[in-house]
Amino acid sequence: MELALLAIAVGVGVGLVVGALGAGGGILAVPVLVFLLAQDPHSATASSLIIVLVTALFSIPHHARNGNVNWREGLVFAGVSVVGAVAGSRLSVLVDPQLLLVLFGSMLVAVAVLMAVRGVRGRRQENLERAAHGTSEADQPLLTHDDPVLDAPGPDTVIAADGTHTHHGKPADHSAGPGSRRLPVVIVAATLTGFLTGFFGVGGGFIVVPMLVIALGLAMRRASGTSLLVMIVATVVSLLARIGTHVSIDWTVTLLFAAGSAVGGMLGGPLSAKARPSTLTLIFATLLGGVAAVTLGTTLLG
Repeated sequence: MELALLAIAVGVGVGLVVGALGAGGGILAVPVLVFLLAQDPHSATASSLIIVLVTALFSIPHHARNGNVNWREGLVFAGVSVVGAVAGSRLSVLVDPQLLLVLFGSMLVAVAVLMAVRGVRGRRQENLERAAHGTSEADQPLLTHDDPVLDAPGPDTVIAADGTHTHHGKPADHSAGPGSRRLPVVIVAATLTGFLTGFFGVGGGFIVVPMLVIALGLAMRRASGTSLLVMIVATVVSLLARIGTHVSIDWTVTLLFAAGSAVGGMLGGPLSAKARPSTLTLIFATLLGGVAAVTLGTTLLG
C-alpha cells in the first residue's frame, strides 16, 4: 500500500513538471522509478515506455482538436523510427544495469546542454519577435492562441509578402510527405529517436520536435503535437519488442504512476499559461542537469 501511494504521489509530481514545462515524462520517469520506487534499470525503462505511452495518449486529443498534429508526416516519421525502436529494445536488455544507468545519465547531460542552448536561442528569438511587433513582456501574454514564436514556421519555410509559403526556395506543398524534404536527415533522426525510445524508455520528444521544425519546416506548436504521434508509435513498438525477454513489469506501480502523471499533467498545464517558452526550456534544462548529477553520482559512487 505504501509503495502504491508513493507511486501515485511521485507520478503526480512528475506530471506537474511535464505539464508545466512541456517536458518529456520518460526522461524523468526512469530515475524516479529506479531511485524512489526501487525498480531495477531494465524494468524501469520498460515501465517508462508505458508511462510515456499513457501520457501521449492523454495529450494528443487536445493537440489534434486544435489542428496541431500533422498526421501524414508524423506517421511517416514514426514508421521510419520502428527499426531503431526494435534494435534499441533488444539491445537494452543485454546491457549491464549499472552501465545502462551511466549511459542514461550521460544522455541527460547531453540533453540538458542542448535544451539550455535552445532556451537561450529561443529567448533571443522571442525578444526579436516582440520588438518587431512593438510589444513588451508586460504588454501581452506570452503563450496565447496565436503566439509569434510557437506559430512561426520552421527555419526552412518562409512566408512571402503575399502569404505564399516556400520551402528551400520552392513553393511548400503541405500535402506532400517528407520524401522531398531532406529525406536522409529525416531517416537518421527518426531512426535515432526510435533507438533512444527503445533503449532508454524515453519518448524522444527532445529530438523529434527540433527535427520536425528543422527538417520539415513545421511550426514549433505543430511539431510538438506531431511528436506525440511519433511517441505513441515508437513506444508501442518498443514494448512489443521486449516480449520474450527477461524484463518484468510491476503493472500496479507502473499504472498508478502513469495515472498520477496524467492527473499531474492536466494540473500542471495551466501553470505555464503566462511563461515564456524559453524560460520553461531553461528551467527544464536545469532540472535535467540536477537529475543527471543525482543519477551519475548515485550510480558511480553508490
